[in-house]
Amino acid sequence: MSAKPQTAARFGTFGGVFTPSLLTILGVIMFLRFNTVVGYAGLGAALAILAGAKAITLITGLSIASIATNMRVKGGGAYYLISRSLGPEFGGVIAVFFFVAQAVAVTLYVFGFTEALFSAFPGIGLSFRAVATLTNVVAFACVYVGAGWTIRLQYFILAVLLLSVLSFFAGAGLAFSPAVLRANLAPAWAPGHTFFPVFALFFPAVTGIMAGVNMSGDLKEPSRAIPNGTFAAIGFSAALYAAIAFLLAASVPRAELLGDGFVLKDRALSGALIYAGVIAATLSSALGSLMGAPRILQAFARDDVFRGLKWFARGSGASGEPRRAIALTFLIAQTGVFAGDLNAIAPIITMFFLMTYGTVNLACFYESITHNPSFRPTFRRHHWSLALLGALGCLGVMFLINALWAAASIALAGLLYFLIARAEILVKWGDLDSGLAYQRARNALLRLEGERYHPKNWRPSILALSGGAYNRLHLAEYAAWLTADNGIVSIGQIIRGDFADLLDRQREAEILLRKFIREEELDAFPAVVVDDNVQAAVQALLQCHGLGGLRPNTLLLGWSQDPEKTGVFAGILGIAKRMRRSIVVVANKQKDKEGRTVVSDGAINVWWSKESNGALMLLLAHLLKKNSEWRNRPIRILRPVPPKADVHNVAREMQDLLAGARIEADLVVMPAESPIEAVRKAMQPSAVLFAGFEPPDEDPAGALIPFLQETVDLPGDVALVYNAGDVSLQA
Repeated sequence: MSAKPQTAARFGTFGGVFTPSLLTILGVIMFLRFNTVVGYAGLGAALAILAGAKAITLITGLSIASIATNMRVKGGGAYYLISRSLGPEFGGVIAVFFFVAQAVAVTLYVFGFTEALFSAFPGIGLSFRAVATLTNVVAFACVYVGAGWTIRLQYFILAVLLLSVLSFFAGAGLAFSPAVLRANLAPAWAPGHTFFPVFALFFPAVTGIMAGVNMSGDLKEPSRAIPNGTFAAIGFSAALYAAIAFLLAASVPRAELLGDGFVLKDRALSGALIYAGVIAATLSSALGSLMGAPRILQAFARDDVFRGLKWFARGSGASGEPRRAIALTFLIAQTGVFAGDLNAIAPIITMFFLMTYGTVNLACFYESITHNPSFRPTFRRHHWSLALLGALGCLGVMFLINALWAAASIALAGLLYFLIARAEILVKWGDLDSGLAYQRARNALLRLEGERYHPKNWRPSILALSGGAYNRLHLAEYAAWLTADNGIVSIGQIIRGDFADLLDRQREAEILLRKFIREEELDAFPAVVVDDNVQAAVQALLQCHGLGGLRPNTLLLGWSQDPEKTGVFAGILGIAKRMRRSIVVVANKQKDKEGRTVVSDGAINVWWSKESNGALMLLLAHLLKKNSEWRNRPIRILRPVPPKADVHNVAREMQDLLAGARIEADLVVMPAESPIEAVRKAMQPSAVLFAGFEPPDEDPAGALIPFLQETVDLPGDVALVYNAGDVSLQA
């Protein structure tokens, strides 16, 4: 028999989400710092701070509900939700940030507990730090035993907490004063205590909505419990905080609100109940964070994003308790006990929580706008615009609170993202990258389809007939060079034979072609077809490969001297011409043993014979030169002219053409009886020569290859170019 996987599947909405969320929200800030917020902000601005904070958490709650009801939520809380939506990079960043935030939050709650204890029992013989350390150890021991016992303890804590709040309501109600209320309506800002610093002080009070999400692995029905429990906790706590703000403003003079006294205890009907409430609330919040943070780390470690964290993936006992991660959380919290104080820690936690909330909203926004069919949340009361507003709101508030801390947080997040992305983690779950790319590509294709073509927008979309993946590496190289990251490369392979018999081979060939593209780091797409007739296969590729405005506009072939292929070669050229595709035929003579092109010294020569082909040749030469391998090769235009031609006039016309084309090139005008001999003399040394040609409609006599052979035999690589007419240098 297998052991039960988790204590999960035991807690419902009330016990697993509402109770831990509410206990974290109604904690140390409410009892020990909310009077300071009301004192500086006044009732009006305090309610505005409450409304702003609750708006962020409500929008984030909506995003959480949408994502949580779209997937089977397992352990890891916010990390699980984000990583399964935005991928391991964003998920990993949030795992680190949220884990640290939760661990440091333990320090916040331990300090609150210790402050309350010293206020209740001033005669304690130990130092503040010693009592805080002891409290942290006790909380650690409670959580180390197991989450089930701790969650059940929270029911009793919730009852004590509500009784203490009722005690304050009763006492503050008896001390109600309209005059005090009028005096406390307006703010009384002070240096370091203006709206956003006070907002930062208060914001940790509303971050408890993640307490339930962090327990996602311990819930019966996470997709139901998380939204219901989260919204209930947000609504109930908002009403409670608004009532407390009103009663504080109406019953406590400004000086007392900003003083060092324990204001809620002083106004309560029973001070003992307030002490019991704050002690219970701070201790329960510390327990909640000590339960939540390790589960984030454990889930992150189990995904094996950072190998060094794998040790924390292991659970203990039948319930899989993350005890190793609990120990690390305790050590981080104890470091905070030694290093910080309550007021210094709160803004740091605020920054980390805002980063987490913003990313949750970003995940929901992307899920919505990609229109991915897999995004089918059962919670439908949300919209992408709200998620975007929540993400931008979190970012804006971060900078308004402290621009330096915000920039540092984002820089750290960027570094973590880079490290995870660099590791190239292969995950077993899908993320939004492909969905977002698909949606963008779809929208761009539809827009491109609606645009009227103009030569100014011409880009090379090259179909390179390279044969098998590793057969003609030089053609793939030239295709990539001639697009220079400005166009699209498709590498085509034709398998001769019957389609029904060779379907499996076609699939294998496409797999090999994809592998070849990956290994050579080419930005290219594979295209493999099966046909008895090579010309029919090329025709099918030119007709059907690609989509919309991204169909191939240029066919790239290798030069062949095989007499048996003369007819096929000429036939392919004729098909491409009739289909109005430009043609480039590469005769590659400079290769190493592996078949890679050796870029020799010399110029990128363009044999200018007529302007139609010359426009495409010059543009391809310009694109070729943009590659690092060709960057130091000059472009040189070789222009043979009849012996009696006006060389000066021809040169001036060519210079005007180059100026209009905005391409730098050297110009050599050559009066000569034999153009090819003039080119031969002028081109050396040559790295590559672009030469124009006109493919025949038919070549029954096989005269094409002998006619072109003399040009192909010129020194260096030679690229024969035919322009179908859609390229203009003046565009």
